[in-house]
Amino acid sequence: MNVLITGAAGFIGATLAQRLLAREDTLVGIDNLSDYYDVRLKDARLARLKANSRFSFTLLDVAARDKTADLFASHKFDAVVHLAAQTGVRYSMENPYAYGDANLTGFLNVLEGCRRSKIGHLVFASSSSVYGSNAKLPFSEDDNVDHPISLYAATKKANELMAHS
Repeated sequence: MNVLITGAAGFIGATLAQRLLAREDTLVGIDNLSDYYDVRLKDARLARLKANSRFSFTLLDVAARDKTADLFASHKFDAVVHLAAQTGVRYSMENPYAYGDANLTGFLNVLEGCRRSKIGHLVFASSSSVYGSNAKLPFSEDDNVDHPISLYAATKKANELMAHS
């Protein structure tokens, strides 16, 4: 398969990329390499991935509408795994626009890229934060998630609703 992984330099994205490369898929990885987490770790993960000729990397912020659209137009992806997001509950109170840009606008750009390119498979990551202050453990997909307690959680719940619609 030809797969796009957003957030490819993150821990989950890079680990998934290694697994998909092991099964001989071809991957395009994108990441904006934000400094919210140590960029040296991201660079090290990307160096390992770039050693495989079936992996290509593009420095790209999914919030950039035209560049994201160009990426989808220039590739024929069989599947998209969307992991790119601004994470962190506390930081969402300090820098709310980072969450709107990455988690809302960026997700919309990925959804539109998938729709326009007729992508057959989209997998995206939500967050346990959508469960808010729910004290019942373990969480269940049937639990009420209508009362997020952070902007981060609200953006991830919005992603679920956007994908559903």
